[in-house]
Amino acid sequence: MGINGLDNQAQPSSGESHREEPGADPQMEQRDAQVDTSKEDQAVDSECKIVQEDSTLQLIEAGSKPQLSSASEPEAGVHVENPGHGAGFVPPEGGYGWLVVFAATWCNGSIFGIQNSFGILHMMLVKEHANPEDKTSQFKVAWVGALAMGMIFFCSPVVSMFTDRFGCRKTAVSGAMVAFLGLLSSSFANSLSLRYFTYGILFGCGSSFAFQPSLVILGHYFRQRLGLANGVVTAGASLFSMGLPVLLKMVEPWGLSRTFQILSLFMLVQALLALLFKPLLPPGGGMGPPGMGPGPAKALTQPGASAQGGSRWSSVVSEVRKYFNLRVFHIVTYRVWAFGVATAVLGYFVPYIHLINFVKEQFKGTDKEWVLLVCIGASSGLGRLAFGKIGDHIPGLKKIYMQVVSFMALGLMSMLIPQCTVFEGLVVVCVFLGLCDGCFLTMMAPIAFELVGPMQASQAIGYLLGLMALPMTAGPPIAGLLHDYFGNYTVAFSLAGVPPIVGGVVLFFVPLIHRKLQRGQAAGASEETSTTAHMLPTAHPAEESKGCSNGVILPGYTDVETHI
Repeated sequence: MGINGLDNQAQPSSGESHREEPGADPQMEQRDAQVDTSKEDQAVDSECKIVQEDSTLQLIEAGSKPQLSSASEPEAGVHVENPGHGAGFVPPEGGYGWLVVFAATWCNGSIFGIQNSFGILHMMLVKEHANPEDKTSQFKVAWVGALAMGMIFFCSPVVSMFTDRFGCRKTAVSGAMVAFLGLLSSSFANSLSLRYFTYGILFGCGSSFAFQPSLVILGHYFRQRLGLANGVVTAGASLFSMGLPVLLKMVEPWGLSRTFQILSLFMLVQALLALLFKPLLPPGGGMGPPGMGPGPAKALTQPGASAQGGSRWSSVVSEVRKYFNLRVFHIVTYRVWAFGVATAVLGYFVPYIHLINFVKEQFKGTDKEWVLLVCIGASSGLGRLAFGKIGDHIPGLKKIYMQVVSFMALGLMSMLIPQCTVFEGLVVVCVFLGLCDGCFLTMMAPIAFELVGPMQASQAIGYLLGLMALPMTAGPPIAGLLHDYFGNYTVAFSLAGVPPIVGGVVLFFVPLIHRKLQRGQAAGASEETSTTAHMLPTAHPAEESKGCSNGVILPGYTDVETHI
């Protein structure tokens, strides 16, 4: 329309040109006009596309996401990355993040400082609830601390779901308040069965909900310095494990009720400090690819799917599958590793609960049994820092041999405890126990990354902690039952050293199975390449194969993870 109008207005002033070309064909002029019209339409369309692209870019910069049409969505779902899931997110690497580190240090230190010092609380509980006629008193009292430690690990998969759904701050504050109420109510409880609930269940569950977000929130503020931040949190938490035994020994004359009230103040302070966990990513906004986590990734699903056959039940099932993903158990090496670790921790927590009572029986003239817990806490913190640095220089699944050695040594040290005839020898054994503890805990996350890849590592650790809950809870009561039956701790500590050794033997075969699977995959790939080489073009030599941080292709390391 615009081109034709301009031509009509120009005709009176261009009469000479028409007279110079009397033989011009009207059909040719009409065809030229149509060509010009189509060119203008194409120009207008290109301008519209540019405007749409600019608006789309503005939406992405603003943090939102343009809607995809139902026709193009199946193709776009593979390539589109959701900005809400942390794509392009750059942590501040400090500043306010150091306040978060301080809050996380208090959280880790107060929770595991109380748990690791339970040996003193155990001795106080035995005095208060001891019955000379009951030969199972040690067995019953041990359940108080064992339930609390077990619930911390048992609730880990559920805590991951709550953290993804509600965020770190709400989850941590709620958990700290529940733990505070558990300790405070334990001070008013006058029966052992009631303290099973107040200390074992309430304090244990609350500690789990407060502990896990304190680790997740560090990734919101640090990436390049994440190792330093974790090191500060670990070292600070070890200070609590060293100081709380001294504090408990000082307040022991005040009685068990007053002791629980003082410990509850640590949880109250923790609830206030957890308010500092200001998230920089939305709930569920992890570092994974789009569509792998909850929250904003729903936009990647086809809009017509829920309208056609979806229902409330199907949406609930999809949400459950999203949070409770069992794909990690399809990996053989992960299954073997998880079984070995779960077996080893059956005797892992026994020294923390029964060591103080053992010293009271074996070394009746000493009053410095709390020194042993200080030694375990100090050497554990040193071991976490040292073995974490060593593990960074060990490639691939060879890191698992560090866990093998630590479990073997831990079992041996547990067997040596009843053989110590002098207190100084027991101090040396406790130092090695702490070093083994630090090595085992430090290598847990790196090994999970090696086995299942970065996208599934969080769920792999959560499921592993859940599997550890039952044997870790059952170990101390079984040791107490053996003490009540035999009248001493010789058999209890000797048998407590067997599961870590068995677990270490099981873990020894994980790298062997891994290499066998790799050889099988390589042989299958070579056969497939030989059969299809004549049909496929030769790959360019500049192309690089898929790899990971250790330079090897790992089971579970999928194609969608190669962009990380």
